[in-house]
Amino acid sequence: MYHFQVSSGSKTELYDDLLSALDALTADEPDPIANMANAAALLFEYLPDLNWAGFYRLVGDELVLGPFQGKTACIRIAMGKGVCGTAAATRETQLVHDVNAFAGHIACDAASASELVVPIVEQGRLIGVLDLDSPNAGRFDAGDAAGCEMLVKLLAPRIAG
Repeated sequence: MYHFQVSSGSKTELYDDLLSALDALTADEPDPIANMANAAALLFEYLPDLNWAGFYRLVGDELVLGPFQGKTACIRIAMGKGVCGTAAATRETQLVHDVNAFAGHIACDAASASELVVPIVEQGRLIGVLDLDSPNAGRFDAGDAAGCEMLVKLLAPRIAG
């Protein structure tokens, strides 16, 4: 059983503590699914105001649902479709303050109001995306994007398979 001290102070402290915890959880585990599952659980537990945290894996030419925490979700997302597909196709973090204003948003959970999606790339190869949803509009900001990009950078080689 793991127990982590995660700061409720600044975002920098929060993400530094999450990085340390994620490193401890995944450093010695070779299984990509186990590492994604623990990462999703960690983020869901310690990031406030989330209603979904998880992964979509690139399988062939589409994103397929991976380990997550939250309500049941869309299983397959085409490249370039919705926030996740856009992040995957562009390989750029998508920070969406209001999902209703995002053209082509895929509403897996009607309660989601904002979303942050970070592409996971290892040695030039797209592996998938980290997807965070919140029921609060404007929940995510540049600090969250930078923090999650840091987490994904650590995690990418540990889930590359």
